[in-house]
Amino acid sequence: MTPEVNGHARTLLTDRPELYEARFPDPGRLAGRWAEDCLRRHGAGPRVLDMGCGTGRDAAHLHGAGRRVTAADLSEPMLAYARIHRPGPDYVRADLHGFDFGPGVFDAVVCLDSALLYCHTNEQLDRFLSSCRRALGPGGLLVAEMRNGAYFLGRTDLLDSPTDAAFAWRGAVHRSVTTLSVDRTAQLLRRTRVWSTGDGAEPVEERSAWRLLFPQELRHFLTAHGFEVLELHDGPGPSTEPLWHEGLPPGRTADADRLHVVARAARH
Repeated sequence: MTPEVNGHARTLLTDRPELYEARFPDPGRLAGRWAEDCLRRHGAGPRVLDMGCGTGRDAAHLHGAGRRVTAADLSEPMLAYARIHRPGPDYVRADLHGFDFGPGVFDAVVCLDSALLYCHTNEQLDRFLSSCRRALGPGGLLVAEMRNGAYFLGRTDLLDSPTDAAFAWRGAVHRSVTTLSVDRTAQLLRRTRVWSTGDGAEPVEERSAWRLLFPQELRHFLTAHGFEVLELHDGPGPSTEPLWHEGLPPGRTADADRLHVVARAARH
């Protein structure tokens, strides 16, 4: 069973950032480029908070684009790796369930790769959005990308059978079998992943979950916390099919398996 720290599930990948990067390579920095495109299109200032920064790939891209980036995560191994391999941003430990960097100190908060969905309860989501609203100056932006809860309403194509993955790292082939299930009562997408290396070691089972938010539910939460929703759509984005690339406009639907939002803090 995967242990939890402050309500967050620790996984093999969050504790081993080199393994994470081998399993999920992003040589084109697609998520960082998408976030920078959103910030530019909506005229965001230079001060950016990357919440849930992981190994710092997106934070480093935003820093390279000329922004002053604070990158936050709860995983100390991820932060230590990022400080060495992705210098430039200011890496700090913070919990997305509630953080305080001071009032109005950022022009934008970026939260990518479904990090926002680790807010499993309404109270946790309220604390996250309240923290973002306090951290942003008037007109500041919240840019987020995540799984789309509406996609799992009646659909089972991602739930029907386990998915296998394998990749080589440090001379060993790492294999994972991932199973997704929907807990409709808690409104969570639960994931069970079993890791094995074929070297005689016992397989490792880990469990994690994401909150399933529906588009209009997310719009309601944002509005209640003083945000004006500028974009809310299913793509194109950094994890969609087809993938986003520079020059593509935001979509108009919210039916596919990813959800993208840009919201502005009310100026009053």
